[in-house]
Amino acid sequence: MALPSLDPDLLKAFVAVAEHRSFTRAATALNRTQSAVSMQVMRLEERVGTALFHRTKVHVELSLAGERLLGYARRILQLGDEAVGQLQQHKVEGRVRLGVMDDYGTYVMPPVLARFAADYPHIRVEMETGLTARMPQRLGKDFDIVIAMHPHGQGGGELLRQEQAVWATSASHPVEFQHPLPVALYPRGCLFRDWATEALDSARIAWRLAFVSHGLAAVESIAAQGLAVTVVKSGTFPARLRALSGAENLPRLPAADIRLHRARNLPRAASLLAEQIVQAVGR
Repeated sequence: MALPSLDPDLLKAFVAVAEHRSFTRAATALNRTQSAVSMQVMRLEERVGTALFHRTKVHVELSLAGERLLGYARRILQLGDEAVGQLQQHKVEGRVRLGVMDDYGTYVMPPVLARFAADYPHIRVEMETGLTARMPQRLGKDFDIVIAMHPHGQGGGELLRQEQAVWATSASHPVEFQHPLPVALYPRGCLFRDWATEALDSARIAWRLAFVSHGLAAVESIAAQGLAVTVVKSGTFPARLRALSGAENLPRLPAADIRLHRARNLPRAASLLAEQIVQAVGR
């Protein structure tokens, strides 16, 4: 014998009466007539085969069965609201313009964007990678969200994590530390370039700029061939490289803040991606 089903509309009427202890007040809260609410509660009682309230001219009190049902009814209605909310979010449409560092665009963001695309297939994400020092200034005009690197404690926005700057070179080729030291770096405006050159100068280590590129792949490839040393983040350290220890007498570099910047009046689609980034990348 099949068990009776619990209609959410009947449960809403039951929960409203239970919470307000009055059919009249429950009807007002539900924007229904008192007779309609009474009829719904009676139909629910018929389905479960027991009285859910003790009714008098003055009071409406839950019966023992009503007390047992109340918690289940609230959970059923809450799950229903959550399910509808998830389905409605799934239908969100729009475009999100994201700016991010090259290494994060290569190593960190692809799995985040894959999950986001699965959750919100109707949202288009356009990602631009590069130097992020000036990207926050373009929020609203060119970007909705920017993940940027800043000196520790600076830059505003929302702190996602810290990244240690690390000297690196080839993991498979022997490296002879020439004089001057060959370095592969990014163009002017890159925080790591500034830190690397300032640290070398302060340590009075002669160096030469052997290679410059906007792209992570090219800089990494030069270093991986043993042609130069470079600077990378500890959290996105490339497998083809090895970290240089203190034995090489290179100066220690600072840690950087990775911060999330959001444009004002952020569209719903961009807000959803920003929250997923915080959950996936934040520490």
